[in-house]
Amino acid sequence: MQPVVHLAVGYVCYALYTRRRRDAIPHDGAAIAAILGAALPDLLDKPIWLVGIVDVGRTIGHSLLFALPLLVALGLHARSSDREVLAVAFAVGYLSHVGTDVPWHVLAGDVHELGFLLWPITPMPPYSGTKSLATVPGLEVTVMTLWLEAVVLVAGIGLWWVDGKPGLEAVARALSG
Repeated sequence: MQPVVHLAVGYVCYALYTRRRRDAIPHDGAAIAAILGAALPDLLDKPIWLVGIVDVGRTIGHSLLFALPLLVALGLHARSSDREVLAVAFAVGYLSHVGTDVPWHVLAGDVHELGFLLWPITPMPPYSGTKSLATVPGLEVTVMTLWLEAVVLVAGIGLWWVDGKPGLEAVARALSG
């Protein structure tokens, strides 16, 4: 999944969670935490891949062996500092990222590419890239994962917009001064 789509998915997952648990939309801090959580796996893995430290762009940040202890530690710290809402938002965003990297591989039959889930215990072969999902009969048009990702991105931005763009003003204020 493209990195920007993960941000939208992280927000959508947390927004659905807050609607179900609290019958509310995410507040600024929680929205930002969910989006940052959704960004972290790529922020950890892509730079070390781009500079050649590792051969693939899904290693430590995408591994449950790193993510789960990180999220437990964050949760324990948040509990002691009365910031549990932010820790939950971050965890939902983070786990949405890792979780949404799984279906494309399963649907395309590339389950061997799921090695990132338990890296470094399991190997992570090179990512084969955008996947073909189906061919539209009669048109001979191949539906690619990028098409579905574009729909998810637009839907996520739409929900965030309808929710009042939580987090935008806080980030703008932080950047301006």
